[in-house]
Amino acid sequence: MKNSTQPRSRALRSIVALAASLACLTVSACGSSASAGSGDGQPGGGESRTVAHAMGETVVEGEPSTIVVLDSPFMDALVSLGITPAGGTVADQGEGFPGYLGEATDGVETVGLIAEPDVDAVANLAPDLIIGTKIRHEAIYDELSAIAPTVYSETSGTNWEDQARLAAEAVGKSGEMDALIGEVEARAQELGEEVGAEGTTVSMVRFLEDNFRLYGPETFSGSILTDMGYELGDRSWNEYSMLELSPENYDQIDGDVIFYTSPGGDPAASTLGTVTDLWKDQPGVAAGQAFEVPEGTWMTGIGVTGAHQILDEIEERLGS
Repeated sequence: MKNSTQPRSRALRSIVALAASLACLTVSACGSSASAGSGDGQPGGGESRTVAHAMGETVVEGEPSTIVVLDSPFMDALVSLGITPAGGTVADQGEGFPGYLGEATDGVETVGLIAEPDVDAVANLAPDLIIGTKIRHEAIYDELSAIAPTVYSETSGTNWEDQARLAAEAVGKSGEMDALIGEVEARAQELGEEVGAEGTTVSMVRFLEDNFRLYGPETFSGSILTDMGYELGDRSWNEYSMLELSPENYDQIDGDVIFYTSPGGDPAASTLGTVTDLWKDQPGVAAGQAFEVPEGTWMTGIGVTGAHQILDEIEERLGS
């Protein structure tokens, strides 16, 4: 999603970078620690703070008012805090922001793909804070840091609470986020008791074009299920807390309860059709406890608002 007025964009980007560099001279150093300021002349007022993150430390001044997020967990985090980002990335060309966030993303500008943000488009928004992930965006960290204070989480998808707390710390709302996460955990525990999750195994499955994935306890949806008291099985999860399996390994989908998604919802476009022809004797299927759930929430709705959507789905399917 490159800007068609590229020379003009690059000129603006240089101006913004120069301004950011000059601003750095007013504190001890960009990306290093600094004492709290008075808030005079800072974006939105308030004190400066040093945020430790995956790339080091960054000083964020006051209350940022023009924020760009480069991954969906941070979009959820800000929306959950009542903040509308100025810009954000999308998963694929032609896709919008996560649908489950509804009108909360109205007016947010697209700044490229999650996998390939458009640095010029980011600069054009003249942000005062950028939030991304090291695993996806490490190569452009220096460019982004020249535009505005930039903070990165280590990864995306796993440890979603850490990502939410990082975004909240960057905007000066750590207390509010702690309270929101506490509400999710309390609701998950309460709903788990209602549906009898304790001692019940669950399979969280995502059907893809050539294989399928089982999601483990450190993934977003897996962590919500674990908080409820479900057991995801004792498996050799990979570094992303997942297992990649071919259709003939359908017998690994052995939970008492099964939740599954399929991108696009078309069985013919993924392994869903193949596996569902084979898995009729699996415990969750035989018991009538296999439920298709929305891809956009369970797989990419990573955050407080997405967590409540998952709990809504479970309550609707299994609640009394």
